[in-house]
Amino acid sequence: MDNFIAIDVETANYEPTSICAIGAVLVKDGAVADTFYELVKPEPDWYMRYFSTSIHGIYPRDTENCDGFALVWERMAEKFSHYGVDMETVAFVAHNKSFDEKCIKACHRIYSMTWPDNPFFCTLSAARRSICRCDIGGSYSLPYVAQFLGIPFDNHHNALADALGCAKIAMCLL
Repeated sequence: MDNFIAIDVETANYEPTSICAIGAVLVKDGAVADTFYELVKPEPDWYMRYFSTSIHGIYPRDTENCDGFALVWERMAEKFSHYGVDMETVAFVAHNKSFDEKCIKACHRIYSMTWPDNPFFCTLSAARRSICRCDIGGSYSLPYVAQFLGIPFDNHHNALADALGCAKIAMCLL
């Protein structure tokens, strides 16, 4: 795959609509062309689960003055449109796509946005198909897969760092 957006979201609580950060990496012609990162006011915003905050380090004070998902998504689409990317047709990639896609679709629903049913690929599934568990240290999590493939990776659970790691894994495995 040479053209796609690797995307990662972090959530504030159990609700899939509670996206509090989006990281995205545009890959164009097989190379990273641009990145996008923004904090998001989660929906619902009335609580952040301690467990979630302890993982990604995003607190209510960090998102209280942020825009909601619809405006953030619009800014991301605008930024990537300068590269000729059509958000209606572009392929997305995520590590554990079932989580990220579920959250993104849920936010599209609550903000009455149309999800165009873009192709959505999963580097977690690709890693499970192509890398033996015994070779990878027993885990297919993003840091382990990146390390196995020789991809520098740090700051796990930062949405942009995770999206960048995912993009590089996708360029190797997809």
